[in-house]
Amino acid sequence: MNPTPSVVYMGTPDFAVPSFHALSRSSFDVNLVVTQPDRPKGRGRRLSPPPVKEAAQEYGFDVLQPPNVRDPEFMNALEAFHPDFLVVVAFGQILPAAILRIPRHGAINVHASLLPKYRGPAPIQWAIIRGEVQTGVTTMLMDTGVDTGDMLLSGSTPIRSDDTSATLHDRLARIGANLLVETIRGVWEGTLFPRAQNHTQATYAPMLKKDNGRIDWQQSAHAIDAQIRAMTPWPGAFCYFENKRFKIHRACPIDGISISPPGTVVPGFPDELRIATGDGVLCILEIQGESGRRIPTKQFMMGSPIALGAEFD
Repeated sequence: MNPTPSVVYMGTPDFAVPSFHALSRSSFDVNLVVTQPDRPKGRGRRLSPPPVKEAAQEYGFDVLQPPNVRDPEFMNALEAFHPDFLVVVAFGQILPAAILRIPRHGAINVHASLLPKYRGPAPIQWAIIRGEVQTGVTTMLMDTGVDTGDMLLSGSTPIRSDDTSATLHDRLARIGANLLVETIRGVWEGTLFPRAQNHTQATYAPMLKKDNGRIDWQQSAHAIDAQIRAMTPWPGAFCYFENKRFKIHRACPIDGISISPPGTVVPGFPDELRIATGDGVLCILEIQGESGRRIPTKQFMMGSPIALGAEFD
């Protein structure tokens, strides 16, 4: 057996960068980096490389960007490296069984949830939306299912009351990077063994759509606050007032009974915007008008006061 394992790394977005850095700094032999093709980005729609490609180029790694991983040419190229491990972190394409069989010691995936909960593409956001107080990262051996493979290691973190998807994303990415190195070392040295998931406890975290950001004022203040934090930074939580779209960037739930219909502006301090919900009141802390920028509500109310009794939809 070689003294150090050889690894092919497959990842694409920002979440996959800390794991890539951890592997690059380790004693493992990273032979190849695979990521998604460059995509149009920004107002100019110029082709931009994925974050993992940018990181790989800084280290001088070879990078492949197959439009389709099932392409025979790509599969042959991958097989030619004879990797001990395939490491997959938010790559963005489903890998067929033929690819999963290539690495000698298996394909390891880093998933941002405590499996079997929140399988699927948006585990960070749905953990916040559903009011979880804890989440984490799981490393697993990949199979052809969606996050159904046998688990290897996990690490947890509390979900704080002020966590957004962005802050939780960054924390979980760091946890995942540390877990990944520990996982490969344990499997390589024969001290870590996979364990099956309890599939009866599985939940699913579907892909987010823009409509997931639409606020339903019939929900409780705590549920809407969780939605706002989960939709930050994308797609953003939004509602309508006088047929104009408003984004709500930050809010604070206030317990108590409101006799006003959900969506109604209710009394608060002079520089506040408080809105009744199905249970409790939501104090809006940062807001963005249809053609404006994100600003504190106090500043917004000075320029565009909203009267008591006005209704948000």
